[in-house]
Amino acid sequence: MISGIGALDFKAIGGASGLAQGSGPATATQAVDATGSFASVLSDLASRTVGTLEQAEQMSVQGLQGQVDTREVVDAVMSAEQALTAAVAIRDKIVSAYMEISRMAI
Repeated sequence: MISGIGALDFKAIGGASGLAQGSGPATATQAVDATGSFASVLSDLASRTVGTLEQAEQMSVQGLQGQVDTREVVDAVMSAEQALTAAVAIRDKIVSAYMEISRMAI
């Protein structure tokens, strides 16, 4: 099932490629440095997810105005849904890990 997700490329965390489907290789400003912090990786992932959501919103408005094909709108919305689902799953795992660490005895 994970191989079917086109909106996310988990190799991108190391800076190999972009997250958005069809975006091609990441540019130097988009790539996360291999020595980057965990916070910078999450920040980059969040900003790309927001970008995907904004693109889907713009595509939806253009679809309502008749400027783009329905298929393109559906593709953009599905890509945004996959990106948001993945972001929520990652957030849930981070919260779960934090709760586990906070329960540890010192």
